[in-house]
Amino acid sequence: MSILQMKVRALIFVFAVVPFVDAQTQETSATPAASPTPSEEAIIPTFETQKLARTYILDVPAPRGQITDRNGVPLAQNRLSYNLAINFPTPLDFSDTQALSFAREKIEKAEKLIGRTLRISDEAILRHYRNRGIMPLEIGQNLSQAEYEEVKDNLPAGMVVRPVYVRTYPNGKLAGQIVGYTGKTGRNPDGIVDNHETLWPETEGREGLEQTFNEMLAGKHGEYKLTFDKDGRKTSEKLVTAPVPGYNIVSTLDLHLQELAEKTLEAKAKRGAIVIVDPNNGDILALASWPTYDPNLFIPSISSEKFKALQDDPNIPLLPRAFRSSYPPGSTFKIAVGIAALESGAVHSDDQFECVPSIQIGNLTFHNWKKSGRGALNFVQALTESCDTWFYQAGIKTGAEPIIDWALKLGFGGKCGIPLRGEAEGRVPNDEYMKATHGRKLLNGDIANLSIGQGDTQVTPLQMAQAMGIVANGGTFYQTRLVQQVQTFDNKIVTAYSVRAKKTLDLSSETLDELHTGMIDVVNGPGGTAHQASLDNVETAGKTGTAQWGPKNKERTAAWFTGFLPADQPRFAFAALYEGEVGSKVHGGSAAAPMIADIFKEIYKGQQTNGTRKPHAREETEVRRAEPVEEDESD
Repeated sequence: MSILQMKVRALIFVFAVVPFVDAQTQETSATPAASPTPSEEAIIPTFETQKLARTYILDVPAPRGQITDRNGVPLAQNRLSYNLAINFPTPLDFSDTQALSFAREKIEKAEKLIGRTLRISDEAILRHYRNRGIMPLEIGQNLSQAEYEEVKDNLPAGMVVRPVYVRTYPNGKLAGQIVGYTGKTGRNPDGIVDNHETLWPETEGREGLEQTFNEMLAGKHGEYKLTFDKDGRKTSEKLVTAPVPGYNIVSTLDLHLQELAEKTLEAKAKRGAIVIVDPNNGDILALASWPTYDPNLFIPSISSEKFKALQDDPNIPLLPRAFRSSYPPGSTFKIAVGIAALESGAVHSDDQFECVPSIQIGNLTFHNWKKSGRGALNFVQALTESCDTWFYQAGIKTGAEPIIDWALKLGFGGKCGIPLRGEAEGRVPNDEYMKATHGRKLLNGDIANLSIGQGDTQVTPLQMAQAMGIVANGGTFYQTRLVQQVQTFDNKIVTAYSVRAKKTLDLSSETLDELHTGMIDVVNGPGGTAHQASLDNVETAGKTGTAQWGPKNKERTAAWFTGFLPADQPRFAFAALYEGEVGSKVHGGSAAAPMIADIFKEIYKGQQTNGTRKPHAREETEVRRAEPVEEDESD
């Protein structure tokens, strides 16, 4: 039996014996603190079933299942918390004055023990006593460890410490947006006790995996039996059925990689995302967004002030950018364009186009990011140097249809299908979209913009990493996987999400060779735009991209670096996105590429060089892309 299993069983045992038992001998008769005055009416409790029923069956919420990374490291688990409560003596024959006096005496003693004020109104005390006096009245929730140590051996008669399960996220912010958080399903009840009501409010998933797998995580209620005699005195209480813990969710995340990705984003990006997948099976190893939040803020509940601060934060920490935001891909999209050009036969690997500073398309001039001409280039050279004017020409010669077709085959423009709410679809614009949005079909100027990942194209970082996985493994499109399996408390598999190849793209070996050569040269070649991603002991293949998006006068820059490594036998496919400030000048090669280098320097630290090529001298990084096409452009 694992340590985890023993802990959970110990917790269930605690609930079997503790919920309504005082630390000292429980009082069985009323000991009024004051006698009622003649003017007071005799109190008849409104607990309607007191004389009609002798037994109540109450539900004991089960401990939620764990969420773990791929190696079993907990991302969400439970801890035992304690609430301080008053047990009123039975039968319930106090007057209002007596009930208040009894409760206030206990509250005053409790405040002295724990050293803080406990705020509870007379109205709440009386409402509880009249409607549900057989149940403990909670006066202090979520005692600190110091408070618990102070009260556990010093409780006055008539008071109890109630153990409850509380969700905890042991890694704080780490993977917080993926794991999500929980919240109470309702407030503490104060009405008449119903059979099978829960002993305390349950929690439910509100975001992330906690929300998606809520039913599996929730477990099965236990049953707690209370018995009273004909006069309303409690005669027995016991756990009839123990609660069954919820199932455990085993994710595909690698906590170490996730931590490296988040630390890198925190150090180098005010806003951004990094996604790392295994190209050999589609597993998501890291799904990091920055900024993020600590799900422990929501436990046991979050104040309206703290929640408003999260909502009003201009950097939107509640937004998981890795899969819920989409951006223009910039020059990273040239990989899809290159595949379309080569596979359609419109362009051959040895075909050359002039890499000029600008070209005229329709009535607009489209620029290259370099102001100087580079002469005639073939595909590998154009991809290495990210020549925009080369891709304008190759894209127009290829045509919109093959580009759109291959972009969709690579997974752009469609959800990846991860089990998290709100995944963005992205967009690959076609004639129908252009007619609905701009009142025209795709024109040559639009194709030029499409060819360098500008205009109306939008992709998520997760889609980009998924596409790089396909390129890395030679054309197999695996279903991206965030959860490996669901298993019981005793490690029996309930549901397994198997590795699944959705389709195999008919990519020729010649096209793949050209792509891989160009992407290796992007990082290691003399004219490459991603020298800052090069590593000493492993060869990286990649592509930079820089794109503007947002309304005019408030344009921001999306700086990308995407690819895979090791180049010869890929184990990781990745996408890094850096969100620039309004008006800032950031580039994929200088802002995004170094983030990937930082992560994999740590992963491959100490490993020997394995046949990698030495990096060449560094040149300037990629800068601003082409100007957007005006809506009134004609052929």
